[in-house]
Amino acid sequence: MVGKTTNRTIPLVPLRGLLVFPNVVLHFDVGRDKSIGALEDAMAADQKILLVSQKDAKVDFPTESEIYTTGTVAKIKQLLKMPQDTIRVLIEGLNRAVIQNYVQTDPFFKVEIKEVIESDQKADNQEEALMRSILSLFENYINMTKNLPLDILVSLKNVTNPGRFADIVASHLSIKIEDKQKILETLNFKERLELLFQIISQEIEILEIERKINYRVKKQIEKNQKEYYLREQMKAIQMELGQQDERTAEADEYREKILALELKKSIQEKMLKEVDRMEKMPTASAELSVIRTYLDWLLSLPWNIYTQDSVDIQKAEKVLDEDHYGLKKVKERILEFLAVRKLSGKLKGPILCLVGPPGVGKTSLARSVARAMGRNFVRVSLGGVRDEAEIRGHRRTYVGSMPGRIIQGIRQAGSLNPVFLLDEVDKMNADFRGDPSSALLEVLDPEQNNSFSDHYLEIPFDLSKVMFIATANNLYNIPRPLLDRMEIVTIPGYTEDEKLEIAKRHLILKQLKEHGLDSSYVTFHDSALIKIIRNYTREAGVRNLERAIAQICRKIARVVVEGEKNTIDVDEDLVEKFLGVPRYHYGTMEKQDLIGVATGLAWTEVGGDILNIEVSVMKGEGKLILTGKLGDVMQESAHAGYSYVRSKAHLLNIDEDFHKKYDIHIHVPEGAIPKDGPSAGITITCALISALSMRPVDRTVAMTGEITLRGRVLPVGGIKEKVLAAHRAGIKTIILPEENTKDLEEVPQRVKDELCFIFVNTMDEVIEKTLKPFPEKPVDLEKSGSDHLNLYTS
Repeated sequence: MVGKTTNRTIPLVPLRGLLVFPNVVLHFDVGRDKSIGALEDAMAADQKILLVSQKDAKVDFPTESEIYTTGTVAKIKQLLKMPQDTIRVLIEGLNRAVIQNYVQTDPFFKVEIKEVIESDQKADNQEEALMRSILSLFENYINMTKNLPLDILVSLKNVTNPGRFADIVASHLSIKIEDKQKILETLNFKERLELLFQIISQEIEILEIERKINYRVKKQIEKNQKEYYLREQMKAIQMELGQQDERTAEADEYREKILALELKKSIQEKMLKEVDRMEKMPTASAELSVIRTYLDWLLSLPWNIYTQDSVDIQKAEKVLDEDHYGLKKVKERILEFLAVRKLSGKLKGPILCLVGPPGVGKTSLARSVARAMGRNFVRVSLGGVRDEAEIRGHRRTYVGSMPGRIIQGIRQAGSLNPVFLLDEVDKMNADFRGDPSSALLEVLDPEQNNSFSDHYLEIPFDLSKVMFIATANNLYNIPRPLLDRMEIVTIPGYTEDEKLEIAKRHLILKQLKEHGLDSSYVTFHDSALIKIIRNYTREAGVRNLERAIAQICRKIARVVVEGEKNTIDVDEDLVEKFLGVPRYHYGTMEKQDLIGVATGLAWTEVGGDILNIEVSVMKGEGKLILTGKLGDVMQESAHAGYSYVRSKAHLLNIDEDFHKKYDIHIHVPEGAIPKDGPSAGITITCALISALSMRPVDRTVAMTGEITLRGRVLPVGGIKEKVLAAHRAGIKTIILPEENTKDLEEVPQRVKDELCFIFVNTMDEVIEKTLKPFPEKPVDLEKSGSDHLNLYTS
């Protein structure tokens, strides 16, 4: 129930972090000018003032909206001036009041209020029950906080007015101002008691949780203090007896280092447990050194050390271009990773696999990636590894056990996010000791390697921030599950133009510097470099090219030391003088159109080349002779072409019984070099048709493609290398399968501009573009003899 209300105008003092209830006497300090002015105005009148809490205690000069609308009318009992221009005020809370209007705001607040004078009545049964419950809870509250005197409970038992009872209890609670304000604003006695009951129940629950937490913390502290005390006591006893245990000091040193690392709790407990074991072991125990080595390994790992990634894309691109010429796809992939890292701020380390022939710069490219990203670099060679423990580590039960190469590499890198090169991943083997490629499955899986398990450590280790780069010469020896976890980036062999640029930009400068020569008086001509590339090296990479340049530099160094001081121009003649007779030659275009000879295109690991495939027809019993050290696939292509010609003999103006009367010999020159693949299918077929129909083949046309029994032409690989070989040999027209059209994107535009490309789907189109017109009548091979290969046509 609520009593009567009255309206009046009264000065206002906003309170910070404090709320005054009716029927409560307390004191507080006032220092703000507005508040002091309000006090002086109240003292000049009837000594009554309105005390209202601020919504935000941090605000020094609150506005009307930052002050609650319900407060307490209080009587000023005493004013006492304090140092630093503050006044201590003793007040007594009288009645609740609701602000109706602000009469003035300067020089102090003055408001029109509706004062609520509560009736002085006793509690009914429901209110009495609530009061008893609250009194019981309040007693628990006092016992738990131990900040309030128990005398309060005695005085509360004598309070019969439910409203006054609620105000007195609320004034002694250490709760938020917002909760006290809700109680102050509740005018109905029963609702006020219910709200108070809810708030004090919640507060006791929180205090109970705090008590449990404090108890656990206290017990832990007591345990640590007890252990520390006993340890210090043991030290003191040992010092008194002259038996100071060095191992105890060593154990304490290990503990300090472990605690300084700030590791995860599970890892820290594991390491501390090992320290405790070491401390309790006899000095003569063989396991003592094992534990010591184990702890040294754990402490040497970079548990919380990361390097800052350089996310400057332009700078990274510049670094990659400085170190390597070409390799566009790899560079684009690295720059994409950095771009995503810059936008997202976090990204699991990618796992790239650089696949290409030896000498193309796979390993040095990984080192450049680390430099471009600002990361540490570490390399582990997996060539010849055949033991699973090399990857996962040995268990500590073995003599001489140690972590695997992955953990060793991380320690060597000194950070948790290095660029980690797994070199020669295709050279791993498996035997009775396990399969190391299977152990790599966890290492190279971004979803699993955040908790990589090394047998030696026996502690999960996070590899998710490591950028793994694997290298391989081919994909055939890599198991399929391992291959599936890597992103394959193919690095093809360098073209002549690329080798020339690499030599000019990198190799020459490097070798001149290593041999003490000055580029100002040693000049390499482009023609000399081309001669070295074509006639003295045959490789996909540039290692032999660098060796040849180094050999020339050594010759020049001797000439200089012997007294030659003039400028030295390295031209083609000087190359042959220094390097000797050329070791290699490339296929060249025939001088005239020939019968039974067709020009094919071949891909090798060291680039492309042309093949002049020869077919000879002789009297015999229908044998098909294949020479030139052809592989199984190439032999199958020859048989497929032979069957195609037999099935189309009547359409090709060829004797339909040639397979009964004549032996056919198919030869691919340079028989000492093994050859295989389906690329020569249409070339062999074209040479067969030429020999059997006596139709010459256009020498300016080269071709590549696989043939089917129905005469369809299927796509093949190595188009870029083959086209460059044809261009080098002077070929003018190249026949390619229709489906290889897209592969011309990799061919330099300069080369494409100088060649004519014909795309075909069937063997009929090949014949139309390569063979001269049909003879007027079928050829009699018996009269023409077997020397038709020597026939030239103009």
